[in-house]
Amino acid sequence: MGAVASRMPARSVRSARGGEPANKKRLHDESEHSIIPEENSAISQKEALRKAAAAKVAIIFSGSEQKQENLEFFKEVEKIIKEATPLPDENSSETSPPPLQIEKLQVSQSVEKSIKIVNLFDSFPQIYIKGNAIGGLNELKSLKIEYLREWLRPHQYDLIVIGGGSGGLAAAKEAARLGKKVACLDYVKPSPVGTTWGLGGTCVNVGCIPKKLMHQASLLGHSLHDAKKFGWKLPDGQIEHRWTHLKDSVQDHIASLNWGYRVQLREKTVTYFNSYGEFSGPFEISATNKKKKVEKLTADRFLISTGLRPKYPEIPGAKEFTITSDDLFQLPYSPGKTLCVGASYVSLECAGFLHGLGYDVTVMVRSILLRGFDQDMAEKIRKHMKAYGLKFESGVPSKIEQITEKTDEKAGLYRVFWQKKDEKSGNLTEVSEDYNTILMAIGREAMTDDMGLEAIGVKRAKSKKIIGRREQSETIPWIYAIGDVLEGTPELTPVAIQAGRVLMRRLINGTDELTEYDQIPTTVFTPLEYGCCGLSEEDAITRYGKESIIVYHNVFNPLEYTIPERMDKDHCYLKLICLRNEEEKVVGFHILSPNAGEITQGFGIALKLSAKKSDFDRLIGIHPTVAESFTTLTLEKKDGDEELQASGCC
Repeated sequence: MGAVASRMPARSVRSARGGEPANKKRLHDESEHSIIPEENSAISQKEALRKAAAAKVAIIFSGSEQKQENLEFFKEVEKIIKEATPLPDENSSETSPPPLQIEKLQVSQSVEKSIKIVNLFDSFPQIYIKGNAIGGLNELKSLKIEYLREWLRPHQYDLIVIGGGSGGLAAAKEAARLGKKVACLDYVKPSPVGTTWGLGGTCVNVGCIPKKLMHQASLLGHSLHDAKKFGWKLPDGQIEHRWTHLKDSVQDHIASLNWGYRVQLREKTVTYFNSYGEFSGPFEISATNKKKKVEKLTADRFLISTGLRPKYPEIPGAKEFTITSDDLFQLPYSPGKTLCVGASYVSLECAGFLHGLGYDVTVMVRSILLRGFDQDMAEKIRKHMKAYGLKFESGVPSKIEQITEKTDEKAGLYRVFWQKKDEKSGNLTEVSEDYNTILMAIGREAMTDDMGLEAIGVKRAKSKKIIGRREQSETIPWIYAIGDVLEGTPELTPVAIQAGRVLMRRLINGTDELTEYDQIPTTVFTPLEYGCCGLSEEDAITRYGKESIIVYHNVFNPLEYTIPERMDKDHCYLKLICLRNEEEKVVGFHILSPNAGEITQGFGIALKLSAKKSDFDRLIGIHPTVAESFTTLTLEKKDGDEELQASGCC
């Protein structure tokens, strides 16, 4: 599961003369600033990006060095850099600034095109400052001269990472491995009910890890029932689940991960601050710790990887009487009768494992489930979860009232009000029901308002996420973002990890690796897991047209479900979405089954390699497995077809 990195195809392009760049000669003009010219032969993309990453100021250009427009470009850059060169420190004995060398790097026109793809700047020649692409002359002129002057000064750190989640930690460790001086800031603001956690971010503390462990606990409950059918004799009487024991076991595991991350940072020589970071200047962070002590830190560049936090609806009682996924996994008491509000994967996953642990669970949704996912699969998930015993209510809470206050040992009792639509008349009537726990899972948002980003000019979207040119801020070139806080990227932990590592290699070593944000395999850990990679049916039709799409699908009965006669056997389903006019290239992969995550991860590589339906057909399946069903798909999905029925395994 996760994103991959690719290299630009032109990364090894040489000039027409070929070969690596010859030894350089230094020429000095009449000013105190010198420009290092290259020989007329163009250097490779790899060499150009590597040198640009290492230089204080560099220009990558194509065409003759003596070309008039190039000469004018160099002169303008030199003039601006000279004006921005920092004056000597007041306590310094220097009387004039040291000469600042601007390295010129000549490339071929084919490499020019490729470099534009790498950094998404259209202008050329391109200017790099301390390894950061800033675009052309217009972009250089748009920078405040005092910002540019401060940028050229030395700072305490090469990189400060704000946010100690999976992506931020991966980036910090990679930058340190590549020889940079790195600091990492991580601070968790308590949730409205006071929950905090340790180093590692959402996934480790309140997301993927505890969710998957509790999902597994739920599955084990079903395995106890299955075991009897397979001949195991279990103790007489009702077997009960102990919530606090599970919670403590999960938290013990998380604590070991928190400690491990701190050890890894120390081993990689990354300086860790358990402090909240706020920009107090373009290159300065005010780091405030739990004791309100403030420390000023400076760096050449910054990486923001602060992730997202759960949203709350603007209704009476929401923040006072509800919890979110930030709180659930540390809940000190048994949840009891639970209402999960929202149609997100977080809501459905939590509802699924809570019901599997034996709790009475209702899911309240406004409209469709799993917006952004394949809606055919989403409805199959709804159908399965209802058959599984979960209840669904259509509506939105209007207010929440407390009936009984919670304690550290026992859940409270709360009354939830909402407008319910009569199926016959269509009239809305206010109804209410009482619940012990109300879980809000209506979405997540970026918490970037208190970071000082507006003051230094970082552009953000309405979602408060950072708008980037790839991972680089669109407006402030020394600031980068990865993971959920970056606008337009998948909100998945492996994506952030990959993006962090790839970005550091690109900035520090000058590689041309790019994180690929498409065809990312993922799984929703509902009771019957949903794995997917590529396009949904809706997106495939929007992109290619309905007539260009052919969908192969089938139902199946996992062998392990046959003897215990599990109800899930009637809901397992898979499909491949293919392009009819492109040799049935597979553009969408979907499966609802046990262990869907393990299956989807393996098949994800097929979509990355542009596999066709015939490639799946040629593959010999492992028997008896669920995954082999993808090698025998022959049924074409058509409008109006009757519901499929599962047959035997052969």
